[in-house]
Amino acid sequence: MLHIDIETANNWSDRQVVEQWHKLFTGNDLTQRFAKGELIEVHYVSQLKHLIATYRSRLSDISWFMRCLNEPIARQANMEDNCTGHFWEGRFKSQALLDEAALLACMAYVELNPVRAKMASTPEHSDYTSIQLRVNAALKGEQPKHLLAFIGNERAQQPKGIAFSFKDYLELVDETGRVIREDKRGAMSKRAENILQRLNLPAENWLKLTTDFGKLFRGPVGSLQELDDYYTHLEKRRRHFASSCQHLQFS
Repeated sequence: MLHIDIETANNWSDRQVVEQWHKLFTGNDLTQRFAKGELIEVHYVSQLKHLIATYRSRLSDISWFMRCLNEPIARQANMEDNCTGHFWEGRFKSQALLDEAALLACMAYVELNPVRAKMASTPEHSDYTSIQLRVNAALKGEQPKHLLAFIGNERAQQPKGIAFSFKDYLELVDETGRVIREDKRGAMSKRAENILQRLNLPAENWLKLTTDFGKLFRGPVGSLQELDDYYTHLEKRRRHFASSCQHLQFS
């Protein structure tokens, strides 16, 4: 799951955008000259501004990120297999998570994949999951640098992060994992029920989400109000997937 920090990208100066881009790509002669502080001729300024706007957009674009991630892997795989063609064709899709309930439900769904598959007995023993990284870091009194932090309840002037307690999230995921494992006794405690109440999400719907999220949704996920705002922003009249969100009582 990826968080797009569009605010930070929009606040970068033109020089910062070019510097970030050159960390990943060579750029072209014009941006290289700009980065070095050389004088840019007037008739090239418009072209430079267009390039910087393009770079700024791409640096906060998940699809562009996946393209850059996919291409070198595809080239290497095709070289090993002595073939040509697309790689991961049709396997990449992105879904917008529009509110806290959608975010936490999708996170828990991903965290519990190994538990559902009986590859792990508990979430913290689930390899290649963020919850394992968070637990291991927490035991050392640290926060994984490349993961968005849990920052507790919403408040004024709060830092960037997930507006939820990590302790509450860990407890909720742990109890959910016990419930969905047929060979482990478990039930949602009153404490977990209280957490779900904060999300305005019934326990039965939470369990449905954390076991069938990938089947239930093919597009944006969130409350009907958030869904409406999302499509309004995209200037689309039809509200696809509203029935799924309404059925699961995101509110």
